[in-house]
Amino acid sequence: MTDVVADDLLPWGRRYLMCPPTHFGVLYEINPWMHREVSVDRDRAVEQWEGLVAAVRAAGAEVVTMAPAEHVPDIVFTANAGLLTGQRFVPSHFRHPERQPETAVFASWFEAAGYEVVRLPTTMDHEGAGDALPFFDEAGRAVLLSGYRPRSDAAAGSVLSGLLGCPVRSLELVDERMYHVDLTFCPLDRRHAICAPLGWDTYGRKVVEALVPEPLWLEDDEALLFCANSVVVDRNIVMPNVPPRVGRILEGWGFTISEAPVDEFLKAGGGCRCLTLALDVQLA
Repeated sequence: MTDVVADDLLPWGRRYLMCPPTHFGVLYEINPWMHREVSVDRDRAVEQWEGLVAAVRAAGAEVVTMAPAEHVPDIVFTANAGLLTGQRFVPSHFRHPERQPETAVFASWFEAAGYEVVRLPTTMDHEGAGDALPFFDEAGRAVLLSGYRPRSDAAAGSVLSGLLGCPVRSLELVDERMYHVDLTFCPLDRRHAICAPLGWDTYGRKVVEALVPEPLWLEDDEALLFCANSVVVDRNIVMPNVPPRVGRILEGWGFTISEAPVDEFLKAGGGCRCLTLALDVQLA
């Protein structure tokens, strides 16, 4: 195992977009975690969201907030807004009709913020940074790992590569509980990543093994605690849960760990990473 040095740190993850959970609730069922009979404690959700904001800021990142909208309760999961490189934004196309109205809301926010908004073909589904995360190698080259099957199309990979100016490696997600790639993969720096092979087929694991020099392979029970759905700010990691084994390995690699419980959001299948969108990604 190697220690983290300054040159190895992620070149992104110091500025995040978040949206308060004013209208959040489990109002429909579009993944195995969602059950309409399970009610969300709105006050507790607000408290947990504010705790996550505080933890991300304490880790050293800036948090930008956007206004919620009542007709899109899942807009709190800003990771699904789309994908960015510099000032270019590619909005998501959601598979499920319940989330499709979010596309216009997110596109309007980014247009108002001065971004160039470039859209995917209307026939293609891809759910943004929830289903695609970049890994930068030691030479500083970015590769985008993009998930497909439950919520995004495999064909989106080549289109995104052209729009974002970087290579894309596609991972088939084979466990419905791991329905987005950000539940299975969390880049930490240029050598390390948290990885949940529970979510991938054999080929997907080989893709990650070839890309990441030193992965932290999660055991299945750790993966289902959403350990890979964490926020990284330099050497600081904000996690929804910190199993002892995972914490020991990460601390051995030189990271500082903080826990930000987001149990109310786990009822909808979303953790810390799902509630944030990095605004400072430069892929090309």
